[in-house]
This record gives sequence, structure tokens and C-alpha cells, in this order.
Amino acid sequence: MPVPSCGCPTSVPGDGEECVERANSPTRIAVRDSKAPARATLVLPAEAFAPFLEALKSSPRRP
Repeated sequence: MPVPSCGCPTSVPGDGEECVERANSPTRIAVRDSKAPARATLVLPAEAFAPFLEALKSSPRRP
């Protein structure tokens, strides 16, 4: 996979310290927490990424 690029700024209002890195390939998209890059990476089929983001946007926010 290509080198991750930072998807900053985050969608968290008023918090510029959060960042999710995203790496694209023709068939997959990988995302990870930029503050914990050694932890788990979520890999989705490319065609599933947009519906995944829409589901996150429409879900209630948890503290």
C-alpha cells in the first residue's frame, strides 16, 4: 500500500489534535490513528469506504 496521508483536519469540532491517516490502493483503503500507528489498521474494500463514512456521519456521537 502507498504511504499513508493525513486526513486532517478531523471532523471533531474544535479539536485540531486528532488525525486519521489514510492509505489508498486501487482495491483497498486503510485507515489508522496517527497517534498510535503501531496499533490496528482498518482495511476496507475501496467500494465500501464511502458507505462506511456515511454510516459514521449518521451514527450518534459517543463521549
